Order: sequence, then structure tokens, then C-alpha cells
Amino acid sequence: MKINRRTFLTTSTLAGAALLSYGDAYGKLTRNEEKYFGINAFIENHPEAVFIMKTSIKDKTDSSAIKQAGLGFGKTVFVNKSASEGGTPLTSKVVIKPNLTCRQTTTQGYTTVGSMGIVTDANFVEGIVESIKNIGVIPGSFYIRETNCPSDFKESGYLDMAARTGIDLRDLSGTVDTLNADDVQWIDVNEGVWFKKIPFLAPVNSPDTFLINIAKLKAHSMGMTLCAKNLQGTIAHNYQEHCRGYGYDMDIAKEHVNPAAWDVISANYNKHLGENIPRWDKPETSGGLWMETWASRCLDTNSVTKPKLHIIEGIYGRDGNFIDGPSPDGTATDYMCNYIIFGKNQFYVDNIGVWLAGHEPGNFGLFHMALERGFTATFNPVEIPVYEWKADGTAVLTPLKNFDRFPLKTKYLQRDYNGQNEDLWHMVNEPFSYPLAVKDTKKNMKPESFVLQQNYPNPFNPSTAIEFFIPQSGNVRIEIYDVTGRIVQVITDGYFSAGSHLAIWKNLKAHSGVYFYRMLYSGFSKTKSMVLLK
Repeated sequence: MKINRRTFLTTSTLAGAALLSYGDAYGKLTRNEEKYFGINAFIENHPEAVFIMKTSIKDKTDSSAIKQAGLGFGKTVFVNKSASEGGTPLTSKVVIKPNLTCRQTTTQGYTTVGSMGIVTDANFVEGIVESIKNIGVIPGSFYIRETNCPSDFKESGYLDMAARTGIDLRDLSGTVDTLNADDVQWIDVNEGVWFKKIPFLAPVNSPDTFLINIAKLKAHSMGMTLCAKNLQGTIAHNYQEHCRGYGYDMDIAKEHVNPAAWDVISANYNKHLGENIPRWDKPETSGGLWMETWASRCLDTNSVTKPKLHIIEGIYGRDGNFIDGPSPDGTATDYMCNYIIFGKNQFYVDNIGVWLAGHEPGNFGLFHMALERGFTATFNPVEIPVYEWKADGTAVLTPLKNFDRFPLKTKYLQRDYNGQNEDLWHMVNEPFSYPLAVKDTKKNMKPESFVLQQNYPNPFNPSTAIEFFIPQSGNVRIEIYDVTGRIVQVITDGYFSAGSHLAIWKNLKAHSGVYFYRMLYSGFSKTKSMVLLK
């Protein structure tokens, strides 16, 4: 199949002129623009979406394979960008917040391997760090911050990994009174329910930082402790103790707490109880009011913390609560789930993470409260666009039902009251009737016709991304041509769901020059030009 001659001649003439003008532009791009980096443009342009990358690792102790998974993931997600594209300077501080918490080694039956699922895998983090170094970020610019249990950093592999990669990982478990002043970044919380001011571990939330939030797919007494909860570990003691129950002041400065906090939390709890938030009726000391208190602090923290990307490392996922779990010997179990779940909005990412862990997100109060405070437009998982993210950086809109679920049992608000005798370790998977999504006309506006976007980057070397939109499901074919009209490669030819998708062209054998890409769909045809410069 050949391009229409008239279309080809017109397009090639324009592209030829463009190639001449790209010479100086590309020189400038090489000298200046590539001193920046950021998140893949498709992810940035779809903050309402969640992306799932599948891995195929057979054993959680295969450290080499897990590092390669992190490296491969990072290569497609973290890219060089220009300043005009919103890139971050390569000289910026890159702060990583893994789920690096206490391993509770005093529990009977504890083993190092058995406790691996408590924390984000260090090898996965190392792979991501190496991928970011590969795009030019200075090795000495990396930091890991966690306020809890530095005595466990060694056993989890993080001290050795930090030494190999040059990451700044230190014991910052002291209170704000004992830490050095430059180890704390104070942030005001406007309209916080609990907090008025939060002391983050610097350089978290400093102006010149690029924060990456990497949670772990694991169950917890709060349900699933994923991205939103993971951020509390970036806060200095005792301010990070969000899980303290109603009536406990956390032993922090009174001027940093909303003086009406207890009254507001109590009023909100009664309101939510009346609105029938599931399980909120569990008695107060260990029930709904406790969760209301924790979630209020969690949402305050999320309101002022702005990671560039939220990730759930779910290569293997854990049930139970830390060491304890539903196994016959009373311990937790890790399952090879082989998922990396990520996106721009932590509550959407967590929502899909909860669903993949076998639970129904509508049964968790945190999502109700996040919707109420404007952090999300929905907490119905089927209303969140989900893309399978391929190893080459291709993004395919995929029905959620196409992904396997892994039941990870929790002890979240166990129903052991009012005559109910639910097991301590259980699934929170009762059917839930979701409200309609909050209408946001700007975000919900969708093209009504076919769209073929200009490739990016352009010019490019060695690969470029092509985004396209189809209003109806069907077969899409994208062909690459050279200036003679010869097909160089067919990069996509298959069935796609209605919506936006991302295709990648990577051809190491192609020569510099002008190329054309054409999208074909049931009578629709659109052609654009691009420039490969080696």
C-alpha cells in the first residue's frame, strides 16, 4: 500500500523544508534542552489514568531480575525533556520515598526472606535510579527519606544499595527538636483538618526536588497501605504518627495543629457515619472514628506533597499486617503478582491497587474522604482509565477486568460486632454502589473524531512516541514510510478500545531523514511527518 502521490508530494515538500530548519534547532536542543528531564509526556498528559506494567519474575529473591524490571520500567517512564516541555533541571535533587518501614522482627517465626514483602524491593528502586542516571541526572543528586526504623535499613538491603548507587540515606529518626535545622523542611497546610504545619525530612518538598513515591503492594490494618499512606514516612517524628487514635495528640507542638481538630474530626465522622461509609460503624476505639482520624491526617499530608509520580511496586504483594497474617502459622504471605502500578494521581493509583488486591475500593473510607476533599473525581475503579504499559513504552487502553486479581487479606475494620463474626483476616470485597463521577467538563471533554498527534520528541533519536485517539473501538494500523513512499515498518496493527493510545517507533537501522507516519482506521486516514536525526 502506498501513500497517495499528491498527498505524498505535498507532505514531503513541507517536511523537506522543515528538515532544513531543524538543523539549528536540533543543535540548540542538543546543547541546552536535553539538560532537563521528566515523566513520559503521555503519562503527564493523562493524569486521570493509571498504568500497569506486567513483569514475569518467578521468585522474589531473584534480585537481578527485579533490578532489571526497575531499569526497564524507568527507561520508558523517565525521559529527557526540554525546559519548554516542563522539564526539571538535571542538577535537581531526586528524592525517592520507598515503603521502607519497620519490619517488626520480634514476631515469632520471623525470617529475613519471610519479611521481604513489608518494604518496597530495594533492587527495583536501584533499577529506577540507574535508569534516571542514564538520562544524565548527576549520581550524587539522589536521596531516600524515611523516618521509621533506620535500624532495619541494613536488613532490607537499602544500606548496601545506597552505597552502590551513591544515594543519601541517613538516620533521620529524631524529633524536630533533635534534628539539624537543614534536615527539616517546614510546610504550611492551608485548610488542614488536623495539621497547620508539617516538618518534612529535607529535601522532601523543597523547591528544587523531583519526588518519586514508590509504595509496596501490601495489606495493612488500614486496608492496603499504598501511595497515599506511604508519604507519611517523609515526615519527622512524632508528626508522622498519623495512626494515633482519636484523642491522642501525637506529642507535637500545639501551634502546628488545628485548634478545632478534634471537633472537626468528630463532626466529620458523624456525618460520614450518617452517609453509611462502609464499616465506619465499627466501635470507636478501634473502628470508624480511628480511621476517620488517620485518614484526616493522611489527606492533610497529601494536600501539600506533590510527587512527580506515584508507583506501587507489586512484583510481589503481601497479605496480613507486617509479619502477622492468615497463614496457618500466623504469618503473612507474599505472592508473585508481577505488577508495577503507576500514575500521576495517588488516589487513582491506590484505587486500582486495592482492586487488584481483590478488594472493592468503595468499601474504604479514605477514598470517600478523598472525593469529598477534591483529590479525585471518582473512586469507582471502572471509571478510571487503565492502560497496560508495555516494555517498549507503548500504552494500550485496557479493560480492568483483563488484569488478574490477587486476594491479599487484611484485618481492616473487622466485623466482629453486632452479631457479626468475620474472620480477623478477611477480604473487604462486599458489592458497593458507586455514585456518579464528579463532573469536570474540562477533564471529561473527549474528542468526537479520530486524532493523530504530532510525534514526540521531534526530531528524535533513536525512538519517538505517537499518540492517537479513536472514538470507537476497532482495528488501527500505523505505518512508517520513507521519502520514497516505501513502507519502513508497521508499528501498530490491531484492535484497540475507544480512547487514547500510545505507539512507539524505534528503528536503530533507519538513516537520518524525513519519515511519514500514517494512521488507518475503517476508512479514516491521516498522515504526518517526522524527522530522525542521528
